[in-house]
Amino acid sequence: MAGAVIVHHTTRYKTYPGEITGIVVFACLIASVAGCIFGYDIGLTSGLTSTEPFLVKFFPSIYEEMKKQVVVNQYCKFDSQLLTLFSSSLFLSAMTAAFLAGPLTRSFGRKWTLFTAASAYVCGACLGGVSVNFPMLLAGRILVGAGVGLSIQASPLYISEMAPAQQRGMLNIMFQLMITVGILTANMTNYLASKIPGGWGWRIAVAFGAVPAGVIALGSLAIPDTPTSLIQRGDTATARKTLAQIRGVGDVREEFDDLSTASEDAKAVESPWRELFFGGKYKPQLTFALLIPFFQQLTGINVIMFYSPVLFKTVGFKQNASLVSSVITGLVNVFSTFVAVLTADKVGRRALFLQGGTQMIISQILVGTFIGLQFGMSGTGAISEQYAMCIVLFVCVYVAGFAWSWGPMGWLIPSEIYPLAVRTAAMSVTVAVNMFFTAFIGQIFLTLLCHLRFGLFYFFGGWVLLMTLFIAMLLPETKNVPVEEMAHIWKKHWFWRKFVVDTSSDARSAEMRKRIALEMS
Repeated sequence: MAGAVIVHHTTRYKTYPGEITGIVVFACLIASVAGCIFGYDIGLTSGLTSTEPFLVKFFPSIYEEMKKQVVVNQYCKFDSQLLTLFSSSLFLSAMTAAFLAGPLTRSFGRKWTLFTAASAYVCGACLGGVSVNFPMLLAGRILVGAGVGLSIQASPLYISEMAPAQQRGMLNIMFQLMITVGILTANMTNYLASKIPGGWGWRIAVAFGAVPAGVIALGSLAIPDTPTSLIQRGDTATARKTLAQIRGVGDVREEFDDLSTASEDAKAVESPWRELFFGGKYKPQLTFALLIPFFQQLTGINVIMFYSPVLFKTVGFKQNASLVSSVITGLVNVFSTFVAVLTADKVGRRALFLQGGTQMIISQILVGTFIGLQFGMSGTGAISEQYAMCIVLFVCVYVAGFAWSWGPMGWLIPSEIYPLAVRTAAMSVTVAVNMFFTAFIGQIFLTLLCHLRFGLFYFFGGWVLLMTLFIAMLLPETKNVPVEEMAHIWKKHWFWRKFVVDTSSDARSAEMRKRIALEMS
């Protein structure tokens, strides 16, 4: 396999000796469970805030207000900023933890950051499950948020650095797949917990999150750290041994030398944060670090997930309509993510972004139009069964489009494009931006729905159009490009090449040879 090349337009990228091995699959699987605890909390939160015993216990005044309100406008549901702020507290905690994750992963490695994150999550989940007052509940929530923030920063990094370039997309998308599995698991757990007599079933749902977190904690003790991280921390002997082990070959000199060179370049950077924001060399990477997570939260996935219970109930699911809708959309989400798993390394990242984005735009417009024709601006009336069936269809089409485009690609692209010098800092920025806008949109979503009505679907559809054009024009293809050679894609791009400063070792060597030749002449 040595000497083989991958052709990407006019650029030839290396493929290192070796193939995907069992230890790589196992290690990436353990790391990807971080997505499961993130997804579990997304699903858990939506269930908790509609669980009566939970609200009576911790938010009695809000519960009384909810019971008094008579809803006649389908656009304007009960909106408690306090309850929404409680939901958002996890994401705000995760945002704060994401900034700590950068120094942690850089100084102690990806593996031990995952262990720390999982331990914090287990403590938080258990504390939340036994809470007897609001301060206990909030403390558990903050610990869980810290675990989420640390883990979703370290996990995609770990996977991208462990995986061979040819299978990096497939292995990294397991993270997004685990998010969908976590959401679906939480929906099922919420439902089963609600059937427990005595009104304490929510405690089981909250504490159950400790199970996948425990898998990460125990699993992280059994997996190696990434060769990149080991070299960065000076343990070159273990790094070489680990690299040979995960590639399944004895001769890993070429890849090891490239990793070592990247590490030497990274050590020259005293402050990754200052270099990322003010150094001027990483404008393309900084742009994507900020805009990819921002756009991911403006796809409107929250609108669809929120509104689907009403739609499915209209179709005929009179009992447990909320469960049925969440399970159906959850299943579509899970199975559609497999499309990305199977195709990301074949058709490429851009193709999935563009196709999925187009599919989402069309679905958003049609769903908004169908709802507008039935509810109008007043929000009164009912959806006919024929309309509801069409809406349900396009809800599933929309979820599928998200599940193989902005869902997985929103995590894959950031994890693979950053150079080692700023990789941990840039990934922390990506996670922090994602968590901030998750909290922000969650805080204002019900207010937006009440004021924009069915126009909210057009609002998010417009954003999806903008982000699809952004991808079409500005994202170079990263398929099959080794992480340490990713700088080449920016140098070849029609727009970004104007902003790239070449400071690589090869460039410096070439410049030195050129200078010596001029002096000799």
